[in-house]
Amino acid sequence: MKRTILKTIPILLLASLVYFTSCSKSGGSGGYNNGGNNNGNNSPPVANSVTMAGMTFGPGTLTVTKGTTVTFINNDNTTHTVTADDATFDSGNIAAGKSYTHTFNVAGTFDYHCQIHSPMKASITVTE
Repeated sequence: MKRTILKTIPILLLASLVYFTSCSKSGGSGGYNNGGNNNGNNSPPVANSVTMAGMTFGPGTLTVTKGTTVTFINNDNTTHTVTADDATFDSGNIAAGKSYTHTFNVAGTFDYHCQIHSPMKASITVTE
C-alpha cells in the first residue's frame, strides 16, 4: 500500500504542474481588441482596425493621423453597417466575417453608427 502511494505522488504532481501551467497562459483575448467577444472568429488583429462584436464597435474611440486607412471587421454573427453620422462614408451591409475599409483624408472627429442596430455608436478622431 505504501509503495502504491509513493508511486502515485509523482504522477499527481506532474499532472498538477501541467494543469496549472496551461491555465496560466489563457488570460486575455490574445491581443484582439474587439470588445472581448470574437464569437469564435479568430481573425488576426489588424493595425488601425475596429471590430464589430457583441453588438458594439471596439474600440469605441480611435485616433489616427490623416491619410490612415481603417479596417472595420465584422466579427459578429449578424450583418452591420459603418455609417458616418454626417454621411461622409457608409459601408453598406457588412456580412458576418467580412470587412470594410475607409481612408480618412480630412482631420476632424467622425461619429458613426450601425444603421441596423441603433445602439452601436463610436467615433474616430483624425489628426494632422
